[in-house]
Amino acid sequence: MVAHPNSLLFSVPPIRFGTDGWRGTIAADFTFERVARVAPIAARVLEETYGEEARLKKSIVVGYDRRFMAEDFAQVAANALVAAGYNVLLAQTYASTPAFSWAAHRYGALGAIVMTASHNPPQYLGLKVKGAFGGSVSPEVTRQIEARLDSEDSLLAESVGSIESFDPWTDFCADLRTKVDIDGIRKVLESGRLTVFADVMHGAASGGLLKILDAPVRELNGDRDPLFGGSSPEPLPRNLAGLFEQIKTHRRETQGLSVGLVFDGDGDRIAAVDGDGNFLSSQTLIPILIEHLAKRKALSGEIVKTVSGSDLIPRVAALYDLSVDETPIGFKYIADRMLSSDVLLGGEESGGIGYNTHIPERDALLSALYVLEAVVQSGKDLSTLYRELQEKTGFVSEYDRIDLPLANMDVRAKLVDRLESQPLTEIAGKAVTDCQTTDGYKFRLDDGSWLLVRFSGTEPVLRLYCEAPDLQQVRSTLDWAKSWAKEVER
Repeated sequence: MVAHPNSLLFSVPPIRFGTDGWRGTIAADFTFERVARVAPIAARVLEETYGEEARLKKSIVVGYDRRFMAEDFAQVAANALVAAGYNVLLAQTYASTPAFSWAAHRYGALGAIVMTASHNPPQYLGLKVKGAFGGSVSPEVTRQIEARLDSEDSLLAESVGSIESFDPWTDFCADLRTKVDIDGIRKVLESGRLTVFADVMHGAASGGLLKILDAPVRELNGDRDPLFGGSSPEPLPRNLAGLFEQIKTHRRETQGLSVGLVFDGDGDRIAAVDGDGNFLSSQTLIPILIEHLAKRKALSGEIVKTVSGSDLIPRVAALYDLSVDETPIGFKYIADRMLSSDVLLGGEESGGIGYNTHIPERDALLSALYVLEAVVQSGKDLSTLYRELQEKTGFVSEYDRIDLPLANMDVRAKLVDRLESQPLTEIAGKAVTDCQTTDGYKFRLDDGSWLLVRFSGTEPVLRLYCEAPDLQQVRSTLDWAKSWAKEVER
């Protein structure tokens, strides 16, 4: 039987901005036509929001990553902006998203429009909107963009704008070099005392460290592959088998220090691998970076962590008399704090870290430079630095997170109702001493461990986070939470 033609049609979802941009499936809901509609409306909202602080009153930076046809979508956006009367600074090549955020601020533009889907699967592309200040715009700005998409006609101007191409790397890299002792890092790299492996996951950070350091770096997955090697460009252990093997082989062959650095698809999130081939999330890196910035670089300011951040973070901050603020999960909350306070470091457990030495934006390349500087100046492996912090604070813990798919959003509602109507008093044999509801449900247990139960706002996914004294307890607590959720789901 031949299917009726109407049965082959699908419903195109509306354009909606999530925590950091609009993303969709290429050729299905992310199309040239829709990008040409979104870009000028986004520019109009940027003009109304940031026009007073922009030096180039009608200019917009347009950039892109290495995803399939990203440069073509950027050109379509640029053409639509020109027709709407805007002058476009169009990237000559791909670059990390933070490079375009920096460019918007550095060149005095109204903001930036970046074609990227970050760590999403290969079939996705997206559009991020950055403000004149050099970071992600607020939810209020994206709400205005969405509202106008439903009400405004296409924007055409009596006087068209212009397109000027620019190199997104040169000035950006020059600025990043000023943040660290670049000569000291180069000297150690060129001597062979430190070997750096950089897994760029076929993404937009490719070539970045090489450009900045102009010194030996062993880059993995630096070629352009729109399929990202068959997985999503996300800095997680399951995607890093090649990096683990290279570092372990290097350890067997030499006694020198080595560091593995991992970048997501658009270069705004980081993870690392120590000299023994062990994965280090930002839960490990953030405490190391706090100590490095405060102790070796004598910098100060507030520390901002999300509710899922490790309990080691405030303990390390206390060693250096740094205040700590806690936010819901999402870098937009950290960025908001950075705009109103002097934030030395703001970080999230998924790998996004920002600094008061830079723009209010997470930037994996700057984080990588600070990590390298910490290793070079201490002469120690990353895990050694971490263990020393645990000893100084008297706090030892392990951490893990799992994402549990749910059957549908009705199950999500059922789980929320159970959490509200029958609050948990015991988890995995440990008594609950407190429940924090800043973002989800964070249960503190009587042995000092915690479990965070959180739901995705856009899909039927339950996110479970746990920190406990040892890995066995982390796993048993997460297994308990999975069983609890499955029982409620039935």
